[in-house]
Amino acid sequence: MTSTRERQRAAARARLEKEMAERAGKARKRRQTQAIVSAAAVLVLVVAGTVWLATTLGGDDDKTDTAAPAAGASECVYNELPADQRSPQIKDVGLPSNQQSATGVQTMTITTNLGPITAKVDRSLVPCTAGAFTLLADKNFFDNSKCHRLVTEGIKVLQCGDPSATGKGWRDTDGTGGPSFRLPEENLPTDKRPPYPEGVIAMANSGQPGSTGSQFFIVYGDSPLDPAYTVLGSVTGGMDIVKDVAKAGDDGAFAQQAGGGHPKKEVVISDLTMSPPQG
Repeated sequence: MTSTRERQRAAARARLEKEMAERAGKARKRRQTQAIVSAAAVLVLVVAGTVWLATTLGGDDDKTDTAAPAAGASECVYNELPADQRSPQIKDVGLPSNQQSATGVQTMTITTNLGPITAKVDRSLVPCTAGAFTLLADKNFFDNSKCHRLVTEGIKVLQCGDPSATGKGWRDTDGTGGPSFRLPEENLPTDKRPPYPEGVIAMANSGQPGSTGSQFFIVYGDSPLDPAYTVLGSVTGGMDIVKDVAKAGDDGAFAQQAGGGHPKKEVVISDLTMSPPQG
């Protein structure tokens, strides 16, 4: 038989082992809980990092790709006319490219029934207008059109470029035609006096900004116009043809409006070309 002291010692050992087991169990639970919390924290950081990476590296889908123009090129704006603004006098040959070369010089040759008229066009000054004219020339836009307006008083200009001004005689709609797009003005002679000297070729417009089309005027004498018309280039040959047309006078058809009239000496453009840029 065991003594009372031995039974007391055995009971004490049992209580101690039970307490140690309970403590060990509680410690295991604390470690498990900490592990779960730590894992959750890591998951949150990983998710947050993924969101940051997606925002930083993958956000380009919401951005518009606006590539910069290539070296030596200009970004141009050609505004297509809406359908309700396209009269029968509008000739649609498509739109020029939005990127146009801004280097080199082109030769414009206007072949007429009276002989050729040539001009120099510097693309560094008028890349967008030169680009538009090159497209129109390549599409035979001006072929068989007439120079519909001559002004001999106040300003001295011969106006051409309406593709609908064709055939025999004159129509009330002559001077209202153009391409299916318009473009902003450029190379305005705001610092020149006079703004439009003899020998300049400039673009006509409606008087509103961004209304340049295909119509142009050849200045055969210094003209005090407002500097609101794109200077396209300068005449290098054939000015004598224009002056001979001016000497013949006009019929006064536009005297009560913009001034001048149809030239009495008819000028028909059989072809207009733009050479590749040089230099």
